[in-house]
Amino acid sequence: MEKALWGIDLGGTKIEGVVIQSKSHPQVISRMRIPTESEKGYGHIIGQIKKLLDLLKNDSGLTPEKIGFGTPGTLDPITQKIKNSNTVCLNGMPFQQDLEHTLGIPVVLANDANCFVLAETQMGVIRDVFPQATVVFGVIMGTGVGGGIVIHGQIIGGRQGIGGEWGHNFLDESGGKCYCGKTGCVETVIAGSSLEKYYQTLSGTRLRLPEIVTRYQEQSDAYAKDTIQRLLTKFGQAISVVINILDPDVVVLGGGVGNIDILYREGVEEVKKHVFNNRLDTIFLKPKLGDSAGVFGAAMLTG
Repeated sequence: MEKALWGIDLGGTKIEGVVIQSKSHPQVISRMRIPTESEKGYGHIIGQIKKLLDLLKNDSGLTPEKIGFGTPGTLDPITQKIKNSNTVCLNGMPFQQDLEHTLGIPVVLANDANCFVLAETQMGVIRDVFPQATVVFGVIMGTGVGGGIVIHGQIIGGRQGIGGEWGHNFLDESGGKCYCGKTGCVETVIAGSSLEKYYQTLSGTRLRLPEIVTRYQEQSDAYAKDTIQRLLTKFGQAISVVINILDPDVVVLGGGVGNIDILYREGVEEVKKHVFNNRLDTIFLKPKLGDSAGVFGAAMLTG
């Protein structure tokens, strides 16, 4: 008999937990959220996770044997400490070890982008549209740019835990300095915040990306046209590098920028210009699970 799967998605402002019936029957038994309160420090976050787990136990009437965690940042496979987390108090901490000590059970960690692509592969749009896919690349394009790789249903984290981190490949000097210390990263060019900054530089006016897209569609703003054309062109250049290396069956586009419909048309046409093939067979899909993907992917880590 298949066991229930438990997952917790740790975000900067909220911690979400879920218990699902099984991998083959992913119905929700219990699902809850509580605030992270990360400003109170690392120890408090651990305590909040324990609190959420106890709530899930009480609500479901079940007890986990193992829990999957989606985390901001990555557990370094060598040092066994968290790195590259925007919840900065986690960086440099032995998070997995401390969780296992506090919770008293094994935990499995993966970063949030990997959880996203795992969930969409096993429970979401890829299972619905292209269930035979063996290589899937999941994209997060929002405030930042990240990604994850799933091959034959398994996350590919890599030797350094940075598998899928295409957002910090070099793309264009004009992106300027990245928080990572390098210049011209993909994230500095086609992240939502970067596109808004680019529009403001051109126009002198700060707009949110959805309004820039609307102005582009209305053909009412030359600066919006330039900004969205930058997105399309640079997206094509950036993702073609990933396709040339991985040759995925599917690319699934998550995050706010991934909601822009023209990426699936004009954006894909730009990709075709750069791939090392006379056609593009990789298909591009919108995600199905929305903000549920992180916590469902975390649960799937234990399945």
